[in-house]
Amino acid sequence: MKFATPLVVVGLALAMATPATAALKVGAKAPDFTTQGALAGAPFSFTLAKALKKGPVVVYFFPAAFTTGCTIEAHNFAEAAADYAKNGATLIGLTAGNVDKIAAFSKEECRNKFPVAAATPAMITGYGVPYKAGASITSRTSYVIAPDGTVIYELTQNNPVGHVEATLQAVKDWRAKHKG
Repeated sequence: MKFATPLVVVGLALAMATPATAALKVGAKAPDFTTQGALAGAPFSFTLAKALKKGPVVVYFFPAAFTTGCTIEAHNFAEAAADYAKNGATLIGLTAGNVDKIAAFSKEECRNKFPVAAATPAMITGYGVPYKAGASITSRTSYVIAPDGTVIYELTQNNPVGHVEATLQAVKDWRAKHKG
């Protein structure tokens, strides 16, 4: 029994180091949502259920508009926007940070290629995206959602590099299995 106490302490430390929420996993049902945002600087309304009727949807949460990593990521998604469309996918970026700057971010950094919108607390919780309330920012988490609403890909990592390549590959893999 001498080892029980250190094991309990280690277990508690690990539990406390783990975020309170965890991203939705592959196979989970993605919660539907409707949100307001901007596309090319103009007001834009987005409903996941409507977008899924057209094909897979790439939903990516980013920390805050006009920050270095988020600008890099937005540029990368903008450069690949035509590839997503060619593969039948809809793309949307969601943020809880700097939501007052979404219109300008959609025009300048997203280069008018895809919409960005405000991530509400219910959306953040529903998608299990790690969130820093004091800073009003989410983690960098990307999902690919199949037309039936099932999560087919998830990536949570702070590095903005790799989200585009990985989600685009997931869309292409899904498309290859569902041609017809």
